[in-house]
Amino acid sequence: MSGKTIVVTGGFGALGRVVGQAAQQAGAKVALVDRGPQPQGLSADLAVGDVDLADFAAAERAFAKIGEAFGRIDALFNIAGAFEWSPVADAGADVWENLFRANVLTAVAASKGALPFMQAGASIVNIGAAAATARAVKGMAPYTASKSGVLRLTESLADELKPRGIRVNAVSPTTIDTPRNRADMPKADTRDWVPPERLAQVLLYLASEDAASVTGANLRVGA
Repeated sequence: MSGKTIVVTGGFGALGRVVGQAAQQAGAKVALVDRGPQPQGLSADLAVGDVDLADFAAAERAFAKIGEAFGRIDALFNIAGAFEWSPVADAGADVWENLFRANVLTAVAASKGALPFMQAGASIVNIGAAAATARAVKGMAPYTASKSGVLRLTESLADELKPRGIRVNAVSPTTIDTPRNRADMPKADTRDWVPPERLAQVLLYLASEDAASVTGANLRVGA
């Protein structure tokens, strides 16, 4: 990753911070983008906060700032997203719309914002969900529908960008071992959860030259 510029959306969250730190440790310059204000003690070469990444114009402005700072973008990790458990009978339009905006539109808008600064060899990696690769169960319809959209976006964008030499892949983890998930599921068996550090290494692999022949793929991470 030495000399490369990596952008992480959802960069102020638990996973985004870990991925940003791993990229820096691998020698990359890192820009973190998130919808909230910049938190204290953030490790990044550039932090862009208060960005609604589901808003195409806002995303374009944020990536223009990144492009101005670094000149190019070598990898985009679309980590921004959201989860909500809700049976269809209870889920109003707001649940479906919020998850579509948080999981699909953020990835679309960030990708569109980054593309003007990407050249052949660059890479986009989207975060899917293992739950969207299997039979959905009660309460998971809104979330898995939105994450299924991320996987279809990945496939279509990979085909679209293949002539430009830009790769697009997805990573679909099982439950990520974050403080928030532990607090929300205190009785869960965490032995099969994915440590953020391990997921970060998968993302960096997909952005590396070792994965130069991999595009349009979805890698499931976890048990």
